[in-house]
Amino acid sequence: MRVLHTSDWHLGQRLVNLERTEEHQRFLDWLLQTIAQEQVEALIMAGDVFDNGAPSNTALKLYYDFLRRVCATCCRHVIITGGNHDSVATLNAPRELLECFNIYVIGGATEDPLDELLELKNEQGDIELVVCAVPFLRDRDVRLSVAGERYEEREQRIKQGIAAHYAAFVPHLQQYKEQHIPIVATGHLFAAGSTASDSEKEIHVGNLGQIGAEQFPREFDYVALGHLHRPQKVNNQHHIRYSGSPIPLSFSEVTDKKVNYILDFEGGKLAELRELEIPCCRKLLRFKGPLEKVKQQLAIYDNSGYTLTAWAELQVELESPLPDLNQQLEEVLRLKLELQLLIHRPPIISTARQTLEQQVREEADLHSLGEKDVFRKRCESAFPDSDHTELLTTFSELLELMGQEEED
Repeated sequence: MRVLHTSDWHLGQRLVNLERTEEHQRFLDWLLQTIAQEQVEALIMAGDVFDNGAPSNTALKLYYDFLRRVCATCCRHVIITGGNHDSVATLNAPRELLECFNIYVIGGATEDPLDELLELKNEQGDIELVVCAVPFLRDRDVRLSVAGERYEEREQRIKQGIAAHYAAFVPHLQQYKEQHIPIVATGHLFAAGSTASDSEKEIHVGNLGQIGAEQFPREFDYVALGHLHRPQKVNNQHHIRYSGSPIPLSFSEVTDKKVNYILDFEGGKLAELRELEIPCCRKLLRFKGPLEKVKQQLAIYDNSGYTLTAWAELQVELESPLPDLNQQLEEVLRLKLELQLLIHRPPIISTARQTLEQQVREEADLHSLGEKDVFRKRCESAFPDSDHTELLTTFSELLELMGQEEED
């Protein structure tokens, strides 16, 4: 059986308030074309279908148009699990209807983990593949709150809860192993030893729920993970992988190659794994350095290999303040219609002393800061000589609680 592993679409995502709809549409068109060319029989989407719990009508249309079109391909099964960005209710709302088209949606953890165990059958009714479709496991899904517990105790309880959720499948998998039926598990989590970018939210407070490759049961022939946006193996395990996001979601991903994985199963085992590079239609760029170097890089940039306007982040290093800095950059950018400046960070002044205006400009660069970054800066300002660890942890817990209440 041939399976395609994808994740972290983040439909509806905006970068500095600009929509990514066209980029997402081109990826979904490519995915449909790839499914047909590669004769993919099952598609696994490992979480974060949408960028937030209240997706726009445009994002919803992208999603449902794709599901409608995939039903007309050779792909006989589609498995979609929820991520930490997804609303369980939004994903699960059409669940019964979609199941009529062999599209299985597990928006959130179920009371009985066996409800997440899916048997994919061929036209003759024979089981071809078993999928333990585990979505993002929220704090409330894997542990009970304990008043007054220490940070280390909470960390241990979350890890144990996630590992126990996967271990609950094991007693029910032996029958499939005896029949040489391959078993795939999904997950939307932060695995220890993995590399994150700037665009992932903490999945538990402080990313407490980090589990290692050894905590996935050995009965799993492949583990399809989501959440981290860089494609990678976990602890160098060939069969445990993040597929990553299909488009770069932040400027920290400008050098990342975006891929999906094609998996071939034979004789009840993973026989072959291939990565397919996803075509890039919009380039994200970072320009940083002395002014003349940045101006030269801007002037020679060639966007002919991409169909959409490039988006850039820029920061200049100066020895002293330069009053006409913006004017000089605008003169270069005026000649580069294929390049749009999205983020112009305050210049880095090499002299030790900075003016009050320069310090204020640095602090005012809020569009690139998250809620916790702003809170941390406020703590450092109000209590410069104090340890802010406990305050930051409490604030993270509050954000997590607010997110759960919004979903409810």
